[in-house]
Amino acid sequence: MTDRTQNSTDSSADDPLVLVAALYRFTPLADYETLQSPLQDRMREDGLRGSLLLAAEGINGTISGRPPQLRGFVEWLRRLEHAGHRPFEATDVKWSGCDELPFRRARVRLKKEIVTMGVEGIDPLQSVGTYVDPEDWNALVDDPDVVLIDTRNDYEVEIGTFAGAVNPKTDTFREFPEYVKENLDPQQHSKVAMFCTGGIRCEKSTAYLKECGFSEVYHLRGGILNYLEKVSPEESRWQGECFVFDSRVSVNHDLQAGQYSLCHGCGWPVTAEMRADAKYEHGVACPRCADEVSDEQRRRRRERQRQIDQQRSQSQDTDAQRGSRSLPI
Repeated sequence: MTDRTQNSTDSSADDPLVLVAALYRFTPLADYETLQSPLQDRMREDGLRGSLLLAAEGINGTISGRPPQLRGFVEWLRRLEHAGHRPFEATDVKWSGCDELPFRRARVRLKKEIVTMGVEGIDPLQSVGTYVDPEDWNALVDDPDVVLIDTRNDYEVEIGTFAGAVNPKTDTFREFPEYVKENLDPQQHSKVAMFCTGGIRCEKSTAYLKECGFSEVYHLRGGILNYLEKVSPEESRWQGECFVFDSRVSVNHDLQAGQYSLCHGCGWPVTAEMRADAKYEHGVACPRCADEVSDEQRRRRRERQRQIDQQRSQSQDTDAQRGSRSLPI
């Protein structure tokens, strides 16, 4: 089950066992390093797991936990005062649910950027594309003059995207500016629409296009996750599943865990058919990469998977000892 709308700390009969919050906020953070410990401590107090990134430009991350605790954390975050104001008061949050915690630990990391494009001077607070609500997205992308671009990486596009979208075939977001330079022209492409998982990459990609001289630049407000929440499957232009950066790997149109797992050898999504293939070995290789894996790599990956399984087993034992606040891993 999923929870799509509630922001309060109250739980309900419709709550999933585990609630997941994907959140971000571009906001200037002076002395952002001082926020690391308070955030980390609060996550641990609430029994939350996941990862938050802090940088001078804001916050980004995905965290999970029991619905009351997670909603309480988000409300606390929005009220948190820093340098004389509440920098996270308008933090954008996408909610989804699952049956098991999709993360093994809680951590808050300090970064140079909360989403890494690697281009100096790109500031979504100064210049950004036009936001398009999910309810208006179909009409925009149906316009024949619009070039629709998926700003995500190749392995994400592999399992789902919008009908008619261009795949830049990037391995990382750092490659996106080079794709723009080689494939887009402000004089030829008068209208450009872009989308990503939760909206954060498009904040920077649209700001970058504006800096490059593109006049009409649009992006999907709240990203794919917001679209799947607001638009019915019958009216949807979305095809496939949406890649997410946690152990669920993907979510379907109902924002429930999808059919994919992840190959820890090459990092690409794996279908049930691929898992049934003789070349698939959990934690080691999949049919896509198996022929390129050396014997030494197989040995190291098997040992890594053994350690992961052992840590997971120990974590489950610890959670069971904690009692009612424990969650399945």
